[in-house]
Amino acid sequence: MSKKIIILLHGVGSNGADLQGLGDYWQASMPGVICESPNAPQDCDMGQGYQWFSVSGVTEENRPARIVEAREQFDATLKGILNKHQIGTKDKLILVGFSQGSIMSLDALVRDALPLAGVVAFSGRLSSPAPYHPATDSKAILIHGDADPVIPWTESRDAQQKLQAAGVEVELSVEAGVPHTITGAGVGTAEAFIRERFAL
Repeated sequence: MSKKIIILLHGVGSNGADLQGLGDYWQASMPGVICESPNAPQDCDMGQGYQWFSVSGVTEENRPARIVEAREQFDATLKGILNKHQIGTKDKLILVGFSQGSIMSLDALVRDALPLAGVVAFSGRLSSPAPYHPATDSKAILIHGDADPVIPWTESRDAQQKLQAAGVEVELSVEAGVPHTITGAGVGTAEAFIRERFAL
């Protein structure tokens, strides 16, 4: 029987504990599924929490380079978790990101960096430099509030178009009146996707 693991990836200035409650909820509702919520590897340069990459002075032009620079530490963090649980190619991994965690999750998807069964990206964007080389059976769901003042929901719409052009099967769920957050409805939408990818 293959193992099934969800790795939750927090936003900038936050920490793994911020999403651990969601992981605990899914472990209870989907018995046998492993959930991990690590801290990002860098101390946040805004004074609290952690970051996958710095957003100090970030622009549309320099963000892709920062993502590329973050890859080594990102990959090491996730591979450490996979090794701890002895996750292999026959097992199933889903990344669930929020905000900057979604940016890094989608980056892993488009460069086929991990044996992904799927990606759930809450309130994110696809800022990875092209060209994209996702796995042939890649699948993702993008969940975004249309009242998000931090990352406009149109970033997820644009990401859907780019991912589809690269051959990724993508769903987009836009939540009316929702700001930069994860809602209960969004959790339900994500869980349905996870159950489908895990064949639960």
